[in-house]
Amino acid sequence: MSASDPPRITIPADLLPADGRFGCGPSKVPPSAVQALAEAGPSWLGTSHRQAPVKDRVGRIRAGLHELFELPPGWEVVVGNGGSTTFWDVATFGLIEWKSQHCSFGEFSSKFAAAADAAPHLAPPDVISAPVGTHPLPAADPAVDLYALTHNETSTGVMMPLVRPIGADGLIAVDATSGAGGLPWSPSEVDVYYFAPQKCFASDGGLWLALCSPAAVERIERINSSGRWIPASLDLKIALENSRQDQTYNTPALATLFLLEQQLQWMNGLGGLDACVARSQRSAEILYGWAEKAPFATPFVTDEAMRSTVVGCIDLDGVEAKTVSAVLRDNGIVDTDSYRRLGRNQIRVALFPAIDPDDVDALTGCIDHVVERLA
Repeated sequence: MSASDPPRITIPADLLPADGRFGCGPSKVPPSAVQALAEAGPSWLGTSHRQAPVKDRVGRIRAGLHELFELPPGWEVVVGNGGSTTFWDVATFGLIEWKSQHCSFGEFSSKFAAAADAAPHLAPPDVISAPVGTHPLPAADPAVDLYALTHNETSTGVMMPLVRPIGADGLIAVDATSGAGGLPWSPSEVDVYYFAPQKCFASDGGLWLALCSPAAVERIERINSSGRWIPASLDLKIALENSRQDQTYNTPALATLFLLEQQLQWMNGLGGLDACVARSQRSAEILYGWAEKAPFATPFVTDEAMRSTVVGCIDLDGVEAKTVSAVLRDNGIVDTDSYRRLGRNQIRVALFPAIDPDDVDALTGCIDHVVERLA
């Protein structure tokens, strides 16, 4: 029996989670936000992003991020189109002066390193690698002007602490796409904290957001005035100038902006970043606690300090993970599949703040039910 043709197993309704979406991106969008978008649609969708209604919402997003992350004076919230993948190219033009160092420990952290290596105007980057399931640490180097870290490796469920290397003079740029809003960090240790809104921020994709320190702003302006050719759509100075006017250089997805602002209201209303982190940590405790007790499951990341509290990867033994995920999908529990290129017999579960810890608990019971019947 293959995962494409799974056995017919019906999970009792009283075991099912209230919401069966556990994907790591796009992630669960709260029904209340979808309803709010539907109600606002006639006056929101199909309107100009240069006019007050949209600019006001972009302004609220920027202010909401300042509040959520308690950004110090002088920090800027820069918004652009294209997602975090685009931001890697943006950074090769507008943040790296000559040489970068990359901590590579999974699919996404390695891609920024590849982008920097391919840039003909930059020196080959230094890449510090670690086996999947672990993370390396950056090392100060006087030749490096940007250190590229990843707060949470979405492909493997590894999170890393954000600490400025002792003696490092370069900027610290952090890919926080699946960590922002669910993991703690301090602006004192970081200069650029960038992410997309389709994970902890329970929105759709298509945007990148970069929180930039005064040192990062100075770098952006200096590179821009250096004579380096930069495509306009990848120009951080243009993005910065537009963001200061509460707009983007080119047309954004209005639904994405709306859903992002809805989630920011909820996160700040919940109690800010500390409350969001605590909610994800509770879901992680449930998932990993279950995996450590189940005879067929084991947390993939063995070092508890590196084990992500926003993306949980669980190895399965004696049962095919693809079949388990397929049966779950037949019962309305979706997107528990492992990352496609990791090639492990595992499930991957989003533990973002919008996901109710009670639903994570229900998910573990559903997996037990399915595995028992598959056996």
